[in-house]
Amino acid sequence: MNGDGFSAILFEKPAYPRETELYKKILIPVDLSEPAMSEKGEAAAVELAKIGDAEIRLVTVQFPTPLTFMDYVPDDFEAQLRENSESALKELAAGLDYPKEKVSTAIRLGSVYAEVLAEAEAWGADLIVIGSHRPSMSTYLLGSNAKTIVRHAKCSVLVARD
Repeated sequence: MNGDGFSAILFEKPAYPRETELYKKILIPVDLSEPAMSEKGEAAAVELAKIGDAEIRLVTVQFPTPLTFMDYVPDDFEAQLRENSESALKELAAGLDYPKEKVSTAIRLGSVYAEVLAEAEAWGADLIVIGSHRPSMSTYLLGSNAKTIVRHAKCSVLVARD
């Protein structure tokens, strides 16, 4: 050690075993209206899951139908949306290069970032992997769900960019 404490920090062993560094539950938020944006996040999550033999959960968030629209949509509109979302999520899950018994899906109703964070906490995710566009002026001015999730998540978050 050279007296400044620097070399002690460089060579200190971690206080935890190596295997606890691996992620065991990886949550992937999916925008079903823009599936291409999620592809990079899905690929990154699968590779990380393979390393740690993790579980993967795909989650999508539906917006509630505004009351003012209720007179103009069929009575079973929300049920149809849910069925379509379930079908699309199952198709995405089936397309992942990962054991099917380790992949699950969830559909939540509400605002995207709040519901993704709630699902991560309820499921016990230790990593959220979000696909995101490269930042643009509109993203900087308007903000994004990815930014809010990164800021408020209680677990690690990986943002996979295009």
